[in-house]
Amino acid sequence: MRFIATCKLGLESVVSSELRYHNIEVEKVEDARVFFTGGFDAMARACLWLRTAERVLLEVGTFEARSFEELFEGVKAIDWKQYIAKDSFIHVNGKSAKSTLFSVSDCQSITKKAIVENLKKAYKTQTLPETGKEIIVEVGILKDNVTLALDCCGAGLSRRGYRTYNVAAPIAETLGAAIILLSRFRGEQTLIDPMCGSGTMPIEAAMIAKNMAVGMNREFAFEKWHFFDDRIMALAKEEARDSVKDVKLDILGRDIDARSIDLCKKHAKKAGIMVSWEVAPLSTLKCEKSDGIIVCNPPYGERMLERRQAESLYGQMRAKFDELDNFSVNVITSHKDFEKIYGKKADKRRKLSNGGMQCTLYQYFKNKKN
Repeated sequence: MRFIATCKLGLESVVSSELRYHNIEVEKVEDARVFFTGGFDAMARACLWLRTAERVLLEVGTFEARSFEELFEGVKAIDWKQYIAKDSFIHVNGKSAKSTLFSVSDCQSITKKAIVENLKKAYKTQTLPETGKEIIVEVGILKDNVTLALDCCGAGLSRRGYRTYNVAAPIAETLGAAIILLSRFRGEQTLIDPMCGSGTMPIEAAMIAKNMAVGMNREFAFEKWHFFDDRIMALAKEEARDSVKDVKLDILGRDIDARSIDLCKKHAKKAGIMVSWEVAPLSTLKCEKSDGIIVCNPPYGERMLERRQAESLYGQMRAKFDELDNFSVNVITSHKDFEKIYGKKADKRRKLSNGGMQCTLYQYFKNKKN
């Protein structure tokens, strides 16, 4: 079978590396999509383990369509009976880009109608009750090429299940994990997030260090599929539980807001990990360790602090981070003049998206004072 792991632009290589690490065959990579092949065991492992992907889809058909009639006939031609039970509740999601058929709502409606017509004939009935378990179908159209898929996840993969409370402008779990992986953190180093907010990056770092599957504490849409063998997921979860490492963590989350740190502790407890937390301003940041990693998602001056306040903070960051001169620094921000204000050009930049805003991850692998 063929699956699609969707992701934020800029993270395709990270998702590909994750899949290969778990012995899942990557077929090809496109913008914001990584295609992989395998059986339901590969799907289950992908959903359980992918830290940086947004969603996993099971591809069921592809064709070209430039008219609603072509869309209808293309959808209707698929053997939907193998995926959808007679009483399934059918929910259709849609998206379209650079295509003749640009009305997403119309595409969703026509897709649903074609599926129903197909199933009525297959089940030899005039009506479908749709009183059973939900199955989510996604119709995606890109440059007039239609991809029909089943959503394996339901809630996106960023919904780990541990973050039930939020502060202002929280970073998505998938993006937080991506920044940790891109920082070259592998578990044994000291890692500090000096403005940790709701604790996403320290928690994701701890789960990486302990080799904990991020999807262990949630349910997935595919678990409701009538054609899915529950034993596959049971085995995947058993393997995931056996893979957890008992390691000592040197991870610190700091924030000036006591309420944020209180939420961090609750989230960490729910995630099943233990890291250190401190209520403290940036000005008191110190570390006795000779080297390590700093990750930081500071206010951008767009959603939280005013722009001048944010820029003042960037200057303070440079001064404090320079004191930890053997620490690498990884800062994500949407501020286009960050390097100028910070006073240092990054060793590497990566374009990313955070909460719909175009951002850049600035990485300083050799954080020396000069």
